Amino acid sequence: MPTLSHVALLFDPTLQSSKENTIKVHQAAARTLGLSLSPVEIGGADEVEPAFVKMVQDGVNGAAFSQGSLLFNLRARIGAVALSHKLPAVTHVAEEVPYGLLCSYGQDFSDFFRRAAGYTDRILKGSKPADLPVEQPTKFKLVLNLKTAKALGLTFPQTLIVSADEVIA
Repeated sequence: MPTLSHVALLFDPTLQSSKENTIKVHQAAARTLGLSLSPVEIGGADEVEPAFVKMVQDGVNGAAFSQGSLLFNLRARIGAVALSHKLPAVTHVAEEVPYGLLCSYGQDFSDFFRRAAGYTDRILKGSKPADLPVEQPTKFKLVLNLKTAKALGLTFPQTLIVSADEVIA
C-alpha cells in the first residue's frame, strides 16, 4: 500500500496490563516506517461499526489487530466492517484472515499448541515448570487473502504470493 500513512491499532481494552507496552512498541515501529498510529479500543460487537466510522473520519487508511481473545471472537464482525469501509486490516493470527482481513504474519499457532503439549507431557512426567526452558516461536505463517485484496483494489506481488503459507482465493 504505497499510500499508507495512518494506521489504527485495534486492541482489547480488557488487557490493560499489556496496553501501554503494546501501544509503545507499535508506535515506535510506525515511526520507523514513517506512519502515524492511533490506538483504538474495541470492547464489544456494538463498538465495531462506530470505531471504524471514526477511524475513516480521522483519516486512518489501514488497521492492525493487537492481541486479545475479544478481538479474535469479533473477527467476523471486524472483517466485514473493515471491508464495508474499504479499510485494509492485518493481523498476526492466521485464523482471522478468512473473515475479510487482508493478511497475517505471525507464529503458527498449530505448531505452538503442539509444542505446548510436549511441555504438558514433561510436567505430567515430573519435570518442574520452573526448570523448563522458555521457548520462542520458531515457525511463522504468512496468509494472504486475495478476495479481500481484490475487493479493496489491492494486489500482492507475485513473489509474496508464492512464498505465502496459505492463499485465500
